[in-house]
Amino acid sequence: MDKPAAPLSREQHWRKTRRLSAILLLAWLATGFCAAFFARELAGLSVFGWPLSFYLAAQGASLVYLAILAVYAWRMRKLDRAAAVEHRA
Repeated sequence: MDKPAAPLSREQHWRKTRRLSAILLLAWLATGFCAAFFARELAGLSVFGWPLSFYLAAQGASLVYLAILAVYAWRMRKLDRAAAVEHRA
């Protein structure tokens, strides 16, 4: 189980929320940019007869986006619970 988080003030909560959002948006941007930017170099490699760039664009980027959503939901749940403890007290 998750251990209880330390209480957060409203200011700390929003600062951490903005920081998390910025980091995950940068990861999203990097994933989208890298898949397109390196597609030519990766087209020479093939997996099961298909270019590796196809797999990265079709599957890899989608899995990274799903992981970004999961990290956001998990971390925000922890941050919101910590902020709720502070506001109840």
